[in-house]
Amino acid sequence: MSGQFRKDLTRRNVLAGGLAFATVGFASRITSAFATANLTLGAHDITVFSDGHLTLPMNFILPEQSEEEIAALLKPHGLATDTLTPDCNITLLRTGDRTVLFDVGSGANFQSTAGELPGHLAEAGIDPSDITDIVFTHAHPDHLWGILDDFDDPLYPEAQIWMPQAEWDYWRADDTLAKTPEERKSFVVGAQARFDVIEDRVNMIKPGQEVLPGVEAVDTAGHTPGHMSYMLHGGSESLLVVGDAISNTVISFEKPGWASGSDQDRDMGIATRKALLDRLAQDGSRVIGYHFPHPGGGHVERTGDAYSFVAA
Repeated sequence: MSGQFRKDLTRRNVLAGGLAFATVGFASRITSAFATANLTLGAHDITVFSDGHLTLPMNFILPEQSEEEIAALLKPHGLATDTLTPDCNITLLRTGDRTVLFDVGSGANFQSTAGELPGHLAEAGIDPSDITDIVFTHAHPDHLWGILDDFDDPLYPEAQIWMPQAEWDYWRADDTLAKTPEERKSFVVGAQARFDVIEDRVNMIKPGQEVLPGVEAVDTAGHTPGHMSYMLHGGSESLLVVGDAISNTVISFEKPGWASGSDQDRDMGIATRKALLDRLAQDGSRVIGYHFPHPGGGHVERTGDAYSFVAA
């Protein structure tokens, strides 16, 4: 885990008092029409939209665990032991004259159960041209591929695009495709094709940078080489858009030391996850998890040597 990540977490003294949502806090409005949840963070308005869900084989998610270990963890929660069907939660921030998306979902070409974001935005009265900024956590298909429409043109024509520098450099490197396992080569091809289309509109992000007013980049590398989470600050309140640094509210919390097959660097992913969970439990900070059960918001509590997720 990077020293910058530890530094960023240590610097969050402002979070000592935890995060209090204004008025009613995380007010869910999960309907077939909108599939959203809203909250207020200081002067910021935050909406969580669903992009649908994925279907992932368990031997991909937990490649190092036995069937018995997996069953012992998941069955008490009533979860299937052969597949996961994680939700995909897209955070939209309205602040001042900015309307900001954190990631853009899968688009139409990854899994048939995902790619729902554009329809939900339309139902909420948000046109693609209303989006002023898109801030990426990383460039996996379910976060990036929705940047283009069905004709491979930019879907959000007015948006500035913000990408972690290390993420951009990794996916664009000449040797990345050759070094990538066969089953993930499509990830590289897809990322490079989209980067080619959007490169003239991309702004690079470094750890610790204030990307936009009240939006701080936190280095959470491991899931991918440049994975970034974002701390949103509203007065004395803060919330972490965690991306995939913590990916499951049972596995990641109760067994943070288990390697995740979705992490490109499994050891770094474990180190980042443990440190992040520990800090969030200490601070009482809220999080929105991209793959947590929709709408993805809550906080972290320590439970013995592990952690638990409390939805809120």
